[in-house]
Amino acid sequence: MRPVTRDAVRLLVATTNADKAREIAHLLRDVPVSLLTLRDGPAVAEPVETGDTFEANARLKAEYYDRAVAAALRAARPPARILTVAEDSGLAIDALDGEPGVYSARYLSPSASYPERFASIQARLAARPAVSRTARFVCALAVVEHGRVLFETRGTIEGVIAREARGGAGFGYDPIFEYPPLAGTLAEVSEEDKLAVAHRGHAFRALASWLAREEEWAD
Repeated sequence: MRPVTRDAVRLLVATTNADKAREIAHLLRDVPVSLLTLRDGPAVAEPVETGDTFEANARLKAEYYDRAVAAALRAARPPARILTVAEDSGLAIDALDGEPGVYSARYLSPSASYPERFASIQARLAARPAVSRTARFVCALAVVEHGRVLFETRGTIEGVIAREARGGAGFGYDPIFEYPPLAGTLAEVSEEDKLAVAHRGHAFRALASWLAREEEWAD
């Protein structure tokens, strides 16, 4: 087996979210592959996320972008090997029966602002003051090549919904997700501290470890 080099293997990170892409690039900075983004390939419409679990949607997106983008990149850059990684993540609140869950990015509506989403969540929880405010962030990811799923994993972080949004860092639901060991929301801590404990950090460190063990996938 030939050694894996950054020139021989590329990883297409299939997200259009710039904040996620930045975090992912940081987490994969030491892996033995070079990173591509969707901007490096042909423009394609986003897939319809029909899965009812984070895992199903991660797999669906990885398979879609493997067909729609990675295939074109392979044709343009032979003989490079291109793997596609996609993730699906969101916030699951126990008192709301796991909502917003897989609909986190579309909660209320795709165009709703996060302050609007925060207000809706707070109103729903205020109507049930006796229930726990426990919640978790989930990140599921899948790696696909030529339509074949090579690797899947899931990362989580347990916390509680803060009673008000706090902090100016992070993105998405970070300002209302309080992580007690850090005594603050994920928007009140540094990116380094956040990624050390957060769902996406766990999932992509597992991916980095898998990529480093090239004998498991570099056939």
